[in-house]
Amino acid sequence: MSNPIRIEKAQPGQLRQIVGIINAGATSVRKDREFSDWQDYRAAFDALRSAPECDIYVALNEYNEVVGTFQIHFLKGIAFKGRPRVELESVHVRADRQGAGIGRAMMAHAETLARAANACVIQLTSNREREGSHPFYRKLGYDQSHLGYKKML
Repeated sequence: MSNPIRIEKAQPGQLRQIVGIINAGATSVRKDREFSDWQDYRAAFDALRSAPECDIYVALNEYNEVVGTFQIHFLKGIAFKGRPRVELESVHVRADRQGAGIGRAMMAHAETLARAANACVIQLTSNREREGSHPFYRKLGYDQSHLGYKKML
């Protein structure tokens, strides 16, 4: 990683940057379904931050700019004696900072959070169009063990 970064829970003043990063990385199924005004995401952001089972994190550079983001969800279940599963969503690194170790640092942070919660597994999905992301996750030890399905509503 060329410059040090900090990973912390996202704050309301960072929403505009978060939305910009997420929408810049939108795949084809989302491109025509998103709003252009970042304020349209405020209610969802506030709900995510206030829910006890999930949160949103940012990676900040030395200038306090958001250079990455991810959402973490702790899911209850019966398997593994009721230990929670962790689902990662919207893992994105700003395009001009990809390859600088930010994604690796965010994933390590998510794993630390998962271990602290005694989670049994971390799971995520990666859109088929994100071919560059798939080797990244495999290098971090993620197995492509399941076949996923989605239905847009």
